[in-house]
Amino acid sequence: MAPQRFHEQFDHLQRALPDVPLAMGPDDSAEFIYEKGVVLARDGEEARTVEDAVRSHFTATEGLVPDHVRRAGPETNRSGITRIRVGDPGEGGRGADHTVAGALRALRETEGRAGRRLISRNHLVSIAVNACPGDEPVPAPRSARPNPAPAPAARAAQGTEGAEGSGAVGVLVIDTGLTHDYRSYPLLARTEGDAQVRETDEDGILQQYVGHGTFIAGLVAAVAPDTDVTVRGTLNDAGAILESEFGERLFDAVEDGWPDIISLSAGTSNGRVDGLLGVAAFMEELRDRGTLLVAAAGNNGSAAPFWPAAYASLPEYADAVLSVGALRGDGEFGACFSNHGPWVRVYAPGERLTSALTGFDSPVPYVYQHSTYEACRYGFSYSCTCRSPRHTGVLSEAQQVTPGKPDQVMFEGLASWSGTSFATPLVAGLVAAHMTADGLTDPRAAARRLLATGSEFAEVRGAHVPALLPPTWQPAQVGPA
Repeated sequence: MAPQRFHEQFDHLQRALPDVPLAMGPDDSAEFIYEKGVVLARDGEEARTVEDAVRSHFTATEGLVPDHVRRAGPETNRSGITRIRVGDPGEGGRGADHTVAGALRALRETEGRAGRRLISRNHLVSIAVNACPGDEPVPAPRSARPNPAPAPAARAAQGTEGAEGSGAVGVLVIDTGLTHDYRSYPLLARTEGDAQVRETDEDGILQQYVGHGTFIAGLVAAVAPDTDVTVRGTLNDAGAILESEFGERLFDAVEDGWPDIISLSAGTSNGRVDGLLGVAAFMEELRDRGTLLVAAAGNNGSAAPFWPAAYASLPEYADAVLSVGALRGDGEFGACFSNHGPWVRVYAPGERLTSALTGFDSPVPYVYQHSTYEACRYGFSYSCTCRSPRHTGVLSEAQQVTPGKPDQVMFEGLASWSGTSFATPLVAGLVAAHMTADGLTDPRAAARRLLATGSEFAEVRGAHVPALLPPTWQPAQVGPA
């Protein structure tokens, strides 16, 4: 991510999580965000190994506190993770945390002998919003049509049973919850779930990322109208959650039954190729359950693995996880912001899609948080979301010597928005629709068949990649910057 945008996001997340001192990593390189003064290990013997190594390492290191350990008992901790405090986090701040870096170094040799990872940073997992400031939602008039447009509803094929036995395919969206008046959007008639927490601030201004879950549910419903959609508010704190809590909350989300498909538009990079320690137990359970996880590849314009989406590249999860990158408005090339690489299995439209951000009961104002760039920060030459549509944002202007006035807009229901966050529910909906149309009960088999028979090709960073284009999606003409 560009330093300006990353720092703006960092400060926003730190304000949203005031009790969690955060740092950038690795080594202040602004690749990911993690909790200061804390490391993660698996419960039991591995946690004791980490504690012993950390204590031994820190006895000669001034200012570190190795003996503050907080553990959740295995009977209540389904994620199987111990959270170990290795130092005093102080007052937070953006700088790299040398206490955590020291703990990681202390275990390096032990991990080499064990042949597996024993210790991890406690990363911040967040919704996969676009790293370009132009991705913030843009109001669409009430007269606008959703894009993709609603697909024709069809009676579910005989014998197709969803997770709840309703006869419909079930899609679980793990996100920010639903706005209070979401049912005023006709496409969400078959959608239910958790309410979005605190939609507006004290001045009645819509908060950043509110409506993210509602927007995603609308996209699933447009592509797969016969699908039962449930939205969980797992990511209510500015769309972010610590890795140590994320695994447990994923288990909470499926407590009433594993769905056919999970749509997840959140994750983090971690500088590694073996996944997230905090979600390892959930991923192992997912692998054996038959549920398909459709996960966003992230919006850093990077080839670095973004988890949990990158589990799709690990052989033991290749059938269980479908990672999704974003195409630009014409569907022919990758969007400038989309993460990419061999770990991304499929791409779908992800620029300027139209869905419900809020309900239609009453207009709500929004103040932009990030200013657009003069040119694409990734060097692309088309009119991308880095620079268009133009707006001035609060967080950006706060860093300027002569700040401009932030732009305020009004949402009356529909919005246009960009990101791999939104390409992901299109793919989840396409798999669900394929299951319904062909009477399939196995979402993983349906995904394989869809990729084999229904995908087209697009070009992403010089590579030809599989692309899924919803039949009712309307491509846009992409002009030069």
